[in-house]
Amino acid sequence: MSLHVPTMSEMIAKGETPEILFWVGCAGSFDDRAKKITKALVKILNHCKVNFAVLGTEESCSGDPAKRAGNEFTFQMQAMMNIQVLNGYEVKKIVTACPHCFNTLKNEYPELGGEYEVVHHTQLIQDLINTGKLALEGSETYKGKKITFHDPCYLGRANDVYEAPRSLIEKLDAELVEMKRCKSKGLCCGAGGAQMFKEAEPGTKEINIERTEDALETAAEIIATGCPFCNTMMTDGIKNVEKEDAIKVLDVAELIANAADL
Repeated sequence: MSLHVPTMSEMIAKGETPEILFWVGCAGSFDDRAKKITKALVKILNHCKVNFAVLGTEESCSGDPAKRAGNEFTFQMQAMMNIQVLNGYEVKKIVTACPHCFNTLKNEYPELGGEYEVVHHTQLIQDLINTGKLALEGSETYKGKKITFHDPCYLGRANDVYEAPRSLIEKLDAELVEMKRCKSKGLCCGAGGAQMFKEAEPGTKEINIERTEDALETAAEIIATGCPFCNTMMTDGIKNVEKEDAIKVLDVAELIANAADL
């Protein structure tokens, strides 16, 4: 199936206005693993005939890593550039598969003049299922499989979004098994706060190893994530224990796209 991904500039040139802007994010654009998550979400959007567009080359980094690393000046420069583009296109609603972008666009752009309705991709997919645009009835892909969900910090504890990803996993007829540290007591994968881009500090264990051990304790066959950074860290954790053949790390969008046979 060929993917249909229009850009804002193409749509505006045709006199059309998309309902939703899909903010892809740096990981979803450039990281080979995260590109698969982007494609899975686009397949779902195409299948449900969602009227969306991307910024394409006009999209810049949200500025999250700069802000978390303490470089407020660079963050504001990035944000102002993005806000200029978004406001120029009169964007009202944004969906993103990256909780870092989600949190920054939702909570930090308004004070710089960028006010949008921002939703995480799990919330949008949940809405598509609830409104009958996406059906998973009768899907056997993950029936009875044990799946554990790792809460991304910027989705869960920062924005209280716990229910959407879990309701999607339950729609798969899978068995959702919770880690002992989950929801508001979840443990970071080790990549948040710009830690993704620096060497680990001295200690006895990497955070992602600790978090992977939490997941292994559940005896889950699949670790579900809702963030490209978490996906990388949990995948590295599984590789560290040489269990990549037995345990898969998949984004919730990938699970849904696979189950819907898209």
